[in-house]
Amino acid sequence: MLGYRFSKFIPQEEGKTPFEQLFKLFNQLLYHTSGNVSEALSWLTQLDQEHNLTGDDYSIAEFIKDLEDKGYIAQDVQNPSLGFNPTSRLELSLRRNALDEIFDQLNKSKPGNHVTKATGKGDEFTSELKPYEFGDALDKISMSESLKNAQINHGISEFMMTQDDLVVHETFYKSQTSTVLMIDISHSMILYGEDRITPAKKVAMALSELITTRYPKDTLDIIVFGNDSWQIEIKDLPYLQVGPYHTNTVAGLELAMNILRKRQNPNKQIMMITDGKPTCLKKGKKYYKNSFGLDRKILTRTLGLAVKCRKLQIPITTFMIARDPYLVQFVDKFTKANNGKAFYSSLSGLGEFLFMDYKENKKKRR
Repeated sequence: MLGYRFSKFIPQEEGKTPFEQLFKLFNQLLYHTSGNVSEALSWLTQLDQEHNLTGDDYSIAEFIKDLEDKGYIAQDVQNPSLGFNPTSRLELSLRRNALDEIFDQLNKSKPGNHVTKATGKGDEFTSELKPYEFGDALDKISMSESLKNAQINHGISEFMMTQDDLVVHETFYKSQTSTVLMIDISHSMILYGEDRITPAKKVAMALSELITTRYPKDTLDIIVFGNDSWQIEIKDLPYLQVGPYHTNTVAGLELAMNILRKRQNPNKQIMMITDGKPTCLKKGKKYYKNSFGLDRKILTRTLGLAVKCRKLQIPITTFMIARDPYLVQFVDKFTKANNGKAFYSSLSGLGEFLFMDYKENKKKRR
Protein backbone atom coordinates (compact mmCIF):
# COMPACT_ATOMS: atom_id res chain seq x y z
CA MET A 1 0.00 0.00 0.00
CA LEU A 2 1.38 3.42 -1.03
CA GLY A 3 1.83 6.06 1.62
CA TYR A 4 3.95 9.04 2.64
CA ARG A 5 7.38 9.02 4.20
CA PHE A 6 8.09 12.00 6.47
CA SER A 7 11.53 13.40 7.28
CA LYS A 8 12.79 16.27 9.39
CA PHE A 9 12.18 19.66 7.74
CA ILE A 10 15.34 21.75 7.40
CA PRO A 11 14.52 25.19 6.00
CA GLN A 12 16.93 26.50 3.40
CA GLU A 13 17.10 29.99 1.98
CA GLU A 14 16.97 29.65 -1.76
CA GLY A 15 19.94 30.99 -3.69
CA LYS A 16 22.05 31.63 -0.59
CA THR A 17 25.37 30.00 0.16
CA PRO A 18 26.13 28.52 3.60
CA PHE A 19 28.31 31.57 4.31
CA GLU A 20 25.49 34.00 3.50
CA GLN A 21 23.04 32.10 5.69
CA LEU A 22 25.43 32.05 8.65
CA PHE A 23 26.45 35.67 8.07
CA LYS A 24 22.83 36.80 8.44
CA LEU A 25 22.57 35.05 11.81
CA PHE A 26 26.02 36.32 12.80
CA ASN A 27 24.85 39.91 12.23
CA GLN A 28 21.85 39.40 14.52
CA LEU A 29 24.12 38.05 17.24
CA LEU A 30 26.42 41.07 16.87
CA TYR A 31 23.48 43.40 17.55
CA HIS A 32 22.83 41.62 20.86
CA THR A 33 26.50 41.39 21.89
CA SER A 34 27.13 45.09 21.14
CA GLY A 35 29.66 44.28 18.43
CA ASN A 36 31.65 41.72 20.45
CA VAL A 37 32.86 39.38 17.69
CA SER A 38 34.27 36.69 19.98
CA GLU A 39 31.05 36.46 22.01
CA ALA A 40 28.92 36.36 18.85
CA LEU A 41 31.05 33.56 17.40
CA SER A 42 30.79 31.66 20.68
CA TRP A 43 26.99 31.88 20.55
CA LEU A 44 27.02 30.86 16.90
CA THR A 45 29.15 27.80 17.72
CA GLN A 46 26.72 26.75 20.46
CA LEU A 47 23.77 27.14 18.10
CA ASP A 48 25.57 25.04 15.51
CA GLN A 49 26.26 22.29 18.02
CA GLU A 50 22.59 22.20 19.05
CA HIS A 51 20.91 22.64 15.67
CA ASN A 52 23.58 21.67 13.12
CA LEU A 53 23.31 24.97 11.28
CA THR A 54 26.23 24.34 8.98
CA GLY A 55 25.46 20.77 7.96
CA ASP A 56 28.22 18.39 6.92
CA ASP A 57 29.72 20.48 4.11
CA TYR A 58 30.58 23.68 5.97
CA SER A 59 31.99 24.29 9.44
CA ILE A 60 32.17 27.24 11.82
CA ALA A 61 35.95 27.23 11.41
CA GLU A 62 35.53 27.67 7.65
CA PHE A 63 33.01 30.45 8.29
CA ILE A 64 35.50 32.30 10.53
CA LYS A 65 38.19 31.89 7.88
CA ASP A 66 35.83 33.33 5.25
CA LEU A 67 35.03 36.28 7.53
CA GLU A 68 38.74 37.06 7.73
CA ASP A 69 39.35 36.60 4.01
CA LYS A 70 36.42 38.85 3.10
CA GLY A 71 37.64 41.60 5.44
CA TYR A 72 34.79 41.52 7.99
CA ILE A 73 36.93 40.67 11.02
CA ALA A 74 40.61 41.00 11.87
CA GLN A 75 42.87 39.53 14.51
CA ASP A 76 43.86 41.93 17.28
CA VAL A 77 47.46 42.77 16.30
CA GLN A 78 48.60 44.11 19.67
CA ASN A 79 47.03 41.30 21.71
CA PRO A 80 46.04 38.25 19.61
CA SER A 81 44.72 36.49 22.71
CA LEU A 82 41.78 38.92 22.72
CA GLY A 83 40.45 37.35 19.54
CA PHE A 84 38.91 39.19 16.61
CA ASN A 85 37.89 42.80 16.11
CA PRO A 86 35.19 44.03 13.72
CA THR A 87 36.35 46.01 10.70
CA SER A 88 34.78 49.08 9.12
CA ARG A 89 33.37 46.80 6.44
CA LEU A 90 31.50 44.80 9.07
CA GLU A 91 30.14 48.02 10.65
CA LEU A 92 28.85 49.11 7.23
CA SER A 93 27.30 45.68 6.71
CA LEU A 94 25.47 45.92 10.05
CA ARG A 95 23.95 49.26 9.08
CA ARG A 96 22.92 48.03 5.64
CA ASN A 97 21.37 44.87 7.04
CA ALA A 98 19.45 46.92 9.60
CA LEU A 99 18.14 49.13 6.82
CA ASP A 100 17.08 46.13 4.74
CA GLU A 101 15.43 44.48 7.72
CA ILE A 102 13.53 47.46 9.11
CA PHE A 103 12.88 49.55 6.01
CA ASP A 104 12.27 46.81 3.46
CA GLN A 105 9.25 48.69 2.11
CA LEU A 106 11.27 51.74 1.06
CA ASN A 107 10.19 53.31 -2.21
CA LYS A 108 12.95 54.43 -4.50
CA SER A 109 13.49 58.14 -4.21
CA LYS A 110 15.85 60.66 -5.75
CA PRO A 111 18.96 60.80 -3.54
CA GLY A 112 19.64 63.88 -1.52
CA ASN A 113 16.23 65.51 -1.53
CA HIS A 114 13.07 65.87 0.50
CA VAL A 115 10.00 66.60 -1.57
CA THR A 116 7.17 68.73 -0.23
CA LYS A 117 3.63 69.18 -1.50
CA ALA A 118 4.24 72.89 -2.06
CA THR A 119 5.30 74.05 -5.51
CA GLY A 120 8.13 76.51 -5.89
CA LYS A 121 11.77 76.66 -6.86
CA GLY A 122 13.03 73.12 -7.04
CA ASP A 123 14.46 70.57 -9.40
CA GLU A 124 11.82 67.87 -9.75
CA PHE A 125 9.27 68.64 -12.46
CA THR A 126 5.54 68.19 -11.98
CA SER A 127 3.06 67.71 -14.81
CA GLU A 128 1.87 71.32 -14.43
CA LEU A 129 2.99 74.34 -16.48
CA LYS A 130 2.78 78.04 -15.64
CA PRO A 131 3.51 81.28 -17.49
CA TYR A 132 7.11 82.46 -17.31
CA GLU A 133 7.80 85.10 -14.65
CA PHE A 134 10.89 87.21 -14.14
CA GLY A 135 13.35 85.22 -12.02
CA ASP A 136 12.29 81.76 -13.21
CA ALA A 137 15.28 79.57 -14.11
CA LEU A 138 15.84 79.23 -17.85
CA ASP A 139 16.40 75.49 -17.63
CA LYS A 140 12.81 75.11 -16.37
CA ILE A 141 11.36 76.51 -19.63
CA SER A 142 9.28 73.99 -21.57
CA MET A 143 10.65 74.58 -25.10
CA SER A 144 8.09 72.48 -26.93
CA GLU A 145 5.13 74.22 -25.29
CA SER A 146 6.74 77.66 -25.65
CA LEU A 147 7.35 77.12 -29.40
CA LYS A 148 3.77 75.93 -29.76
CA ASN A 149 2.50 79.10 -28.09
CA ALA A 150 4.70 81.28 -30.33
CA GLN A 151 3.36 79.57 -33.42
CA ILE A 152 -0.25 79.98 -32.32
CA ASN A 153 0.18 83.61 -31.23
CA HIS A 154 2.30 84.91 -34.13
CA GLY A 155 1.89 82.46 -37.01
CA ILE A 156 4.51 80.75 -39.21
CA SER A 157 5.12 83.55 -41.76
CA GLU A 158 6.23 86.08 -39.14
CA PHE A 159 7.49 83.68 -36.51
CA MET A 160 8.74 85.29 -33.31
CA MET A 161 8.84 84.47 -29.60
CA THR A 162 8.14 86.85 -26.77
CA GLN A 163 8.12 86.50 -23.00
CA ASP A 164 4.35 86.03 -23.10
CA ASP A 165 4.84 82.81 -25.11
CA LEU A 166 7.15 81.19 -22.56
CA VAL A 167 5.90 78.62 -20.06
CA VAL A 168 7.89 76.84 -17.38
CA HIS A 169 7.50 73.58 -15.53
CA GLU A 170 6.14 73.71 -12.00
CA THR A 171 8.53 72.07 -9.57
CA PHE A 172 8.32 70.62 -6.09
CA TYR A 173 10.14 72.57 -3.41
CA LYS A 174 13.07 70.63 -2.00
CA SER A 175 14.01 71.05 1.65
CA GLN A 176 16.92 69.84 3.73
CA THR A 177 16.46 68.54 7.24
CA SER A 178 18.74 68.37 10.26
CA THR A 179 17.82 65.61 12.68
CA VAL A 180 19.11 64.78 16.14
CA LEU A 181 18.32 61.26 17.30
CA MET A 182 18.33 60.81 21.09
CA ILE A 183 18.72 57.28 22.48
CA ASP A 184 18.01 56.46 26.11
CA ILE A 185 20.75 54.24 27.60
CA SER A 186 19.49 54.26 31.18
CA HIS A 187 19.32 50.98 33.09
CA SER A 188 15.58 50.65 32.52
CA MET A 189 16.28 49.80 28.85
CA ILE A 190 17.18 46.26 29.93
CA LEU A 191 15.00 45.87 33.03
CA TYR A 192 12.29 43.24 33.53
CA GLY A 193 13.95 40.76 31.17
CA GLU A 194 13.23 42.85 28.07
CA ASP A 195 16.03 43.99 25.78
CA ARG A 196 14.99 47.43 24.52
CA ILE A 197 18.40 48.83 23.65
CA THR A 198 19.09 46.38 20.80
CA PRO A 199 16.01 47.39 18.75
CA ALA A 200 16.76 51.06 19.50
CA LYS A 201 20.32 50.96 18.19
CA LYS A 202 19.29 48.77 15.24
CA VAL A 203 16.75 51.42 14.25
CA ALA A 204 19.42 54.11 14.68
CA MET A 205 21.77 52.20 12.37
CA ALA A 206 19.03 51.82 9.78
CA LEU A 207 18.10 55.51 9.96
CA SER A 208 21.74 56.58 9.64
CA GLU A 209 22.20 54.39 6.57
CA LEU A 210 18.95 55.71 5.09
CA ILE A 211 20.00 59.35 5.46
CA THR A 212 23.62 58.96 4.34
CA THR A 213 22.69 56.97 1.22
CA ARG A 214 19.32 58.39 0.15
CA TYR A 215 19.32 61.89 1.67
CA PRO A 216 22.99 62.93 1.80
CA LYS A 217 22.07 66.62 1.97
CA ASP A 218 20.33 65.99 5.29
CA THR A 219 22.29 65.77 8.52
CA LEU A 220 21.91 63.25 11.33
CA ASP A 221 23.50 63.65 14.77
CA ILE A 222 23.13 60.92 17.38
CA ILE A 223 23.32 61.46 21.11
CA VAL A 224 22.82 59.11 24.04
CA PHE A 225 21.59 60.11 27.47
CA GLY A 226 21.69 58.55 30.92
CA ASN A 227 22.90 60.54 33.94
CA ASP A 228 24.57 62.82 31.37
CA SER A 229 24.41 63.11 27.59
CA TRP A 230 27.07 62.96 24.92
CA GLN A 231 27.33 62.73 21.16
CA ILE A 232 28.40 59.55 19.40
CA GLU A 233 29.36 58.82 15.81
CA ILE A 234 27.50 56.49 13.47
CA LYS A 235 30.36 53.98 13.61
CA ASP A 236 29.87 53.70 17.40
CA LEU A 237 26.27 52.47 17.18
CA PRO A 238 26.95 48.69 17.06
CA TYR A 239 28.89 48.93 20.33
CA LEU A 240 26.27 50.93 22.24
CA GLN A 241 25.45 49.50 25.69
CA VAL A 242 23.17 50.37 28.58
CA GLY A 243 24.82 51.70 31.73
CA PRO A 244 23.84 51.99 35.42
CA TYR A 245 22.20 55.32 34.70
CA HIS A 246 19.10 57.29 35.55
CA THR A 247 17.25 59.17 32.79
CA ASN A 248 18.45 62.75 32.39
CA THR A 249 16.17 63.86 29.54
CA VAL A 250 17.02 67.50 30.21
CA ALA A 251 20.72 66.94 29.46
CA GLY A 252 19.80 65.16 26.22
CA LEU A 253 17.49 67.93 25.05
CA GLU A 254 19.99 70.67 25.91
CA LEU A 255 22.73 68.94 23.92
CA ALA A 256 20.36 68.34 20.99
CA MET A 257 19.41 72.03 20.91
CA ASN A 258 23.07 73.09 20.99
CA ILE A 259 23.82 70.84 18.03
CA LEU A 260 20.86 72.10 16.00
CA ARG A 261 21.81 75.75 16.63
CA LYS A 262 24.95 75.14 14.58
CA ARG A 263 23.06 73.62 11.66
CA GLN A 264 22.16 75.96 8.81
CA ASN A 265 19.24 73.90 7.47
CA PRO A 266 15.89 75.65 7.98
CA ASN A 267 14.16 72.40 8.99
CA LYS A 268 15.22 70.90 12.31
CA GLN A 269 13.78 68.11 14.41
CA ILE A 270 14.52 65.90 17.40
CA MET A 271 13.62 62.22 17.57
CA MET A 272 13.81 60.62 21.01
CA ILE A 273 13.72 56.89 21.75
CA THR A 274 13.08 56.17 25.42
CA ASP A 275 11.20 53.85 27.73
CA GLY A 276 11.17 55.89 30.92
CA LYS A 277 10.24 59.16 32.49
CA PRO A 278 12.89 61.73 33.48
CA THR A 279 14.48 60.80 36.79
CA CYS A 280 17.63 62.92 36.95
CA LEU A 281 18.99 66.47 36.74
CA LYS A 282 22.51 67.79 37.00
CA LYS A 283 23.52 71.01 38.72
CA GLY A 284 27.22 71.70 38.47
CA LYS A 285 28.92 68.48 39.51
CA LYS A 286 26.01 67.19 41.58
CA TYR A 287 23.06 65.07 40.46
CA TYR A 288 19.50 65.39 41.64
CA LYS A 289 17.82 61.98 41.25
CA ASN A 290 14.40 60.52 41.92
CA SER A 291 14.13 56.91 40.79
CA PHE A 292 10.35 56.90 41.22
CA GLY A 293 10.02 59.52 38.49
CA LEU A 294 7.37 62.20 37.97
CA ASP A 295 9.31 64.47 40.30
CA ARG A 296 7.88 67.99 40.01
CA LYS A 297 11.30 69.66 39.88
CA ILE A 298 12.54 67.38 37.09
CA LEU A 299 9.30 67.48 35.11
CA THR A 300 9.18 71.30 35.21
CA ARG A 301 12.65 71.56 33.67
CA THR A 302 11.81 68.95 31.03
CA LEU A 303 8.52 70.57 30.02
CA GLY A 304 10.24 73.96 29.96
CA LEU A 305 12.69 72.69 27.35
CA ALA A 306 9.80 71.28 25.30
CA VAL A 307 8.27 74.76 25.19
CA LYS A 308 11.64 76.31 24.31
CA CYS A 309 12.04 73.90 21.37
CA ARG A 310 8.56 74.82 20.16
CA LYS A 311 9.46 78.52 20.15
CA LEU A 312 12.59 77.67 18.14
CA GLN A 313 10.41 75.67 15.71
CA ILE A 314 12.11 72.39 16.62
CA PRO A 315 9.46 69.67 16.85
CA ILE A 316 10.17 66.67 19.06
CA THR A 317 8.90 63.22 18.17
CA THR A 318 8.95 60.79 21.10
CA PHE A 319 9.07 57.05 20.47
CA MET A 320 7.97 55.46 23.72
CA ILE A 321 8.76 51.77 24.24
CA ALA A 322 6.40 51.42 27.19
CA ARG A 323 2.71 51.86 28.01
CA ASP A 324 2.68 52.66 31.73
CA PRO A 325 -0.39 54.94 32.36
CA TYR A 326 1.58 57.51 34.36
CA LEU A 327 4.29 57.56 31.72
CA VAL A 328 1.74 58.02 28.93
CA GLN A 329 0.26 60.94 30.85
CA PHE A 330 3.67 62.62 31.09
CA VAL A 331 4.44 62.05 27.40
CA ASP A 332 1.09 63.59 26.48
CA LYS A 333 1.95 66.75 28.47
CA PHE A 334 5.44 66.85 26.96
CA THR A 335 4.06 66.48 23.43
CA LYS A 336 1.44 69.21 23.91
CA ALA A 337 4.05 71.57 25.35
CA ASN A 338 6.22 71.11 22.27
CA ASN A 339 3.37 70.73 19.75
CA GLY A 340 5.20 67.61 18.60
CA LYS A 341 4.22 63.97 18.21
CA ALA A 342 4.40 60.78 20.24
CA PHE A 343 4.31 57.12 19.26
CA TYR A 344 3.71 54.34 21.76
CA SER A 345 5.48 51.50 20.03
CA SER A 346 6.23 47.87 20.64
CA LEU A 347 9.80 46.73 20.10
CA SER A 348 8.91 45.14 16.76
CA GLY A 349 7.10 48.23 15.45
CA LEU A 350 9.68 50.84 16.45
CA GLY A 351 11.44 50.93 13.09
CA GLU A 352 8.24 51.32 11.10
CA PHE A 353 6.99 54.19 13.27
CA LEU A 354 10.29 56.06 13.16
CA PHE A 355 10.69 55.65 9.41
CA MET A 356 7.14 56.76 8.61
CA ASP A 357 7.52 59.83 10.81
CA TYR A 358 10.81 60.77 9.14
CA LYS A 359 9.20 60.47 5.70
CA GLU A 360 6.19 62.56 6.73
CA ASN A 361 8.42 65.34 8.11
CA LYS A 362 9.86 66.10 4.70
CA LYS A 363 7.79 69.18 4.04
CA LYS A 364 9.26 72.59 4.76
CA ARG A 365 8.06 74.28 7.95
CA ARG A 366 7.30 77.99 7.82
